[in-house]
Amino acid sequence: MKKGIHPKFQPVVFWDITSDYKFLSASTKHSNETIQWEDGHTYPLIKVEISSASHPFYTGKQKTIDTGGRVSKFMERYKLKK
Repeated sequence: MKKGIHPKFQPVVFWDITSDYKFLSASTKHSNETIQWEDGHTYPLIKVEISSASHPFYTGKQKTIDTGGRVSKFMERYKLKK
């Protein structure tokens, strides 16, 4: 590998602000904010809006959409037959 062309790969704490879930991973992202982790070391902090702790697919709290009702309203509005 050529030297000096790759971004710095470092440990980073990601904080899901929706569920207040934090996890330590590695990334090339940079941040001016830092946080002291459970192991006593200080790591850069990256705030994210969604992670596996808050995403509906992983939590099982998916919303169902009433598509049948929407279709029937459209058909009724424009007097269409199925």
